[in-house]
Amino acid sequence: MHFQEAREGDYTIYVGALDAPRGDGYIAALVVRRAQGGNERQREAFRDESLACGYRWPSADEALRYALTRARELIRSRSGMLAC
Repeated sequence: MHFQEAREGDYTIYVGALDAPRGDGYIAALVVRRAQGGNERQREAFRDESLACGYRWPSADEALRYALTRARELIRSRSGMLAC
């Protein structure tokens, strides 16, 4: 398993490359959390533990890169929806 964390505005992005079941690559996963109010408490805004319908990426770096790109797209295109 490989993990990475990034910030995008008020959001914290956690991405992972998980060993695919039966081996043969990595599955991309992500969690997006948004800061609430003036403190550092965060609320989960989005989670997907099997991005791209469980597609098996050949390397952990490719899975992490895909998950991070997808998280940033979600934040930019659906920021109103994630704020709920």
